[in-house]
Amino acid sequence: MTHVDARLAVLRARLREWGEQLRPLALEIDRDPEAIRHHFDLPAVRHLATMGIPAAYGHEPEKIDGHRFYGDSALERAVVMEELACADVGTLVASPGPLLAGVAVGLFADEAQKKWFYGRMLSEPLWTCFALTEPDGGSDAAALRSTLTRTADGALLSGEKRYVGNASRAQLGVVFARSGPGPLGISAVLVDTTDPGFRAAPLDMIGLRGARISSIAMDGVAVPEEHFLGRHLPATRRGVWAFVQTFNLLRPGVAAISVGIARAALEYVADHRGTLRAAERERLDDLVRRVDAARLLVHHAAAAVDARGTDGHLASAAKLRTARLAEDATLAACSFFGPGARLDHPLLDKLARDARAMEFLEGTANMQRLTLFQGLLGGKIDRAAPPLAVR
Repeated sequence: MTHVDARLAVLRARLREWGEQLRPLALEIDRDPEAIRHHFDLPAVRHLATMGIPAAYGHEPEKIDGHRFYGDSALERAVVMEELACADVGTLVASPGPLLAGVAVGLFADEAQKKWFYGRMLSEPLWTCFALTEPDGGSDAAALRSTLTRTADGALLSGEKRYVGNASRAQLGVVFARSGPGPLGISAVLVDTTDPGFRAAPLDMIGLRGARISSIAMDGVAVPEEHFLGRHLPATRRGVWAFVQTFNLLRPGVAAISVGIARAALEYVADHRGTLRAAERERLDDLVRRVDAARLLVHHAAAAVDARGTDGHLASAAKLRTARLAEDATLAACSFFGPGARLDHPLLDKLARDARAMEFLEGTANMQRLTLFQGLLGGKIDRAAPPLAVR
């Protein structure tokens, strides 16, 4: 059973065509993530640059076999992420676009904020960032130390963020900070990164180098009142609620990236190893079956959060399973080429490094287990159903 209908099958086929243009860039982007600036004309990069912007704000993507694809559902994003990650995950995460910040804007920005954000995204390819994690507290909202100090016409934003994708080259960002005590005292604001007091620098990374994972330092960044996200909503629908819903909607896409990395490694074996012995063929086939099963879980999770954004437990199961699968598949792929595989096959080495990074992207395995447990306690997981076999 699959949730991918004929319309999404058309998109998947076109993405595979576009992916052929990304594969040759893999090692180039890994060496120099800024090389993506020379490839804005590629169809896949153009698609990512505006993915998630609704038609109501002037977005008219090119038709694919008579269909327009806006990237406005978790399921559609999962299809995009898997195919382009299979082509090259580095180019995927290096590309400009709204992505995480765009989903947050779509969820809880007011009309004026959406026009401002989407309008800028449509005017030229821009990078965005979503800044929650901090050096000493990770993504723990209770430990958030960045502050928003109120002024006559807005607030001053100060503090540090860590491990934020594309922050060093982002022009726009969504930043979470504390404006008061308790869980309701957390606010999200839109930030123009060119404003005085905002500084970001890339961190040295082993995997997912294309993402330009960065640290951020903010010293009295002026935030006007109109850039407070969710100001038209009750306090319970801002802050913590907002980033939880954002992660729920994006998590299936992150899981799909891991599926794409696993696929890429197995396809590399099929393309470069030649004739396989019977035992090797059995090992490879078993991994392919695991990839197919993981994809079904990702699609189920995406359909669940599309139906109700608070149902993120399946997305956590998908993230947990696929991150492990990506590591297993890439390391197994290396074993097909002998002890020197990672030296002799630099693309396989890159895939293994990227796969390991997926454990940490958008929450570690333990964080996903906590979400699953909360789903169980909340009655969202049927105790009588067969187990998810999450490891």
